[in-house]
Amino acid sequence: MASPKPSHADDLAKEQRSISVAEFFEKNKHLLGFDSPTRGIVTTVKEAIDNALDACEEAGVLPDIYLGIFRMEGDIFKVVVEDNGPGIVPDNIPYVFGKLLYGSRFHQIRQSRGQQGIGISAAVLYAQLTSGRPALVISRCGSDRPAFRFLVQIKTETNEPEVLAKEEISWDRVHGTRIEIEFKSSLAARKRLIEYLRYTSVVNPHARLRIEIEEEAILFDRASDEPVIPPKAILPHPHGVELGELKRIAGVCKEPLETFLINSFSRVGPKTAGEIVQLSGLKPGTRADKLDAEGLSILQSAMQQAKVPPPQANLCLSPIGEALIRQGLEKEFQFDFCSARTRPAGVHHGHPFIVEAALGYGGRLEIEGNARIMRFANRVPLMYQQGACAITGCISTVNWKTYNVSQSGLPTGPVLILVHVASTNVPFTSESKDAVAAIPEIEREITLALQELGRDLKTFLSRRDKNRLSEERARAICAIIPDIAIKVAETIEKPVPDITAIEGQIMRRLVAKKWTNDGVVTVLVQNYTSHALDLTLFVITADDVSTAEPKAVFVEEMGTDRSAVWQIKLAGGGSWQLTYTGTGNGMIDIRGIDEKKKVVVDLDRS
Repeated sequence: MASPKPSHADDLAKEQRSISVAEFFEKNKHLLGFDSPTRGIVTTVKEAIDNALDACEEAGVLPDIYLGIFRMEGDIFKVVVEDNGPGIVPDNIPYVFGKLLYGSRFHQIRQSRGQQGIGISAAVLYAQLTSGRPALVISRCGSDRPAFRFLVQIKTETNEPEVLAKEEISWDRVHGTRIEIEFKSSLAARKRLIEYLRYTSVVNPHARLRIEIEEEAILFDRASDEPVIPPKAILPHPHGVELGELKRIAGVCKEPLETFLINSFSRVGPKTAGEIVQLSGLKPGTRADKLDAEGLSILQSAMQQAKVPPPQANLCLSPIGEALIRQGLEKEFQFDFCSARTRPAGVHHGHPFIVEAALGYGGRLEIEGNARIMRFANRVPLMYQQGACAITGCISTVNWKTYNVSQSGLPTGPVLILVHVASTNVPFTSESKDAVAAIPEIEREITLALQELGRDLKTFLSRRDKNRLSEERARAICAIIPDIAIKVAETIEKPVPDITAIEGQIMRRLVAKKWTNDGVVTVLVQNYTSHALDLTLFVITADDVSTAEPKAVFVEEMGTDRSAVWQIKLAGGGSWQLTYTGTGNGMIDIRGIDEKKKVVVDLDRS
């Protein structure tokens, strides 16, 4: 019998083969955020710094991270990231940097910046694709351990590391890791890169970032010496387990159902385990590994129906906290107003999450244009795909006009909005982790947090407007009443009366007044309250304050201006006066009393 003639299907079969994950991402690097040379440098820096921060926090040390970016030749750039973390044991270095989907956190249910084990090895892959050069890695695990230097690249056809060189070296770091990657890129995204680093500093106030970009040196110093307590891994929650995952977990367990449920899932005790088994209708003594496909499906359905407490978010999540968020923001933007909220933990598909948000107003923010939006997931800035992110969608759906903020889709004016989503499984829209997906549970918490902050801002703006009105009235009192007293005295041909009592009755607060007459500048501070006050008077002026009486405790030259300081102790109802020669230009301010209880009036500017 003759052999059948080869068909087209046979020809196609000869061409079919499997590919490694490295080969896949080599051809689809856009999925990991390496879709262009401009973006490639931002993604590389992001992945390296994420790893460094995670390593330091897990070791319980305050991160001290160095980033250097240097042009080598043409369009080839070198990125250097060095940290003071615990280091990496030599046997693991090739796999950490030269094998995709290799890491310690992939199967752990806890908050972390890098979850998939792709990021830094993807940067190594991108480098060898664009420049053909391997990555250089130096690591040391302690003062009693040697440092090792590796040259590593990835065999894309097998997704295995290739070690081109390995040697023991001397290194001044007691412990830590350094990676150097060279690839084709550009610094067109320099502004975006610095913005990413600034944002990273804001939500990681415990970290110090030392930056060197070609000839420019930048320092983002730590705002807190309080180390981050690393989150702990928890077991999967019954409400978030898919059928395939359940099959995998049950397949290696020879225990009866109730014991299996207690030992394999979080928040499941004897009572809850008994409820699940009862709902399933399965025999309690059935071994988990003996369940067939139908039994597993029945068990999963029962797990979804049972009342199980939510996962322990306080164990597996590490929110930033309201105080540290404000601290990080104030360090960079110096707002007139800043408020932060950390919402109670929520759950989506069995995964715990916490939403944090902050709102800043005024300070260094631009008056015109849309609000500045800062998006974060697990303490990592989200720099791209803002329009596709659920965070942006929630911001635009809030009616900001209710809170006295202009709005055109997004809020406008000198407003900054920060939203941070912390979760054991942040639902991103893609592998590049640039945008949070629209999960109703998360969107609800974001919206509630923003509304709370909006109410805080409305209260501040209302008080500010009230204070402005009060100051305008005070200015009128200070400017008009003395003139009225003089005119009345002239009319009735009597001495000018003392108007202090009148001013005090109207003011009932601390009043600082400045005026100039015949080349003499006078500053009068009057305490119309009943409390003794320790005050500090600040004067910035081009006038010669060396003629001042009393003398300033501190004077600093500022170009053509001088900054002078006086310390004042003022009893309730008391007054204090300063005089010096000059034109009265510049400004004054007084500290040591609540803003709402003082009025500063510069009559030279009336």
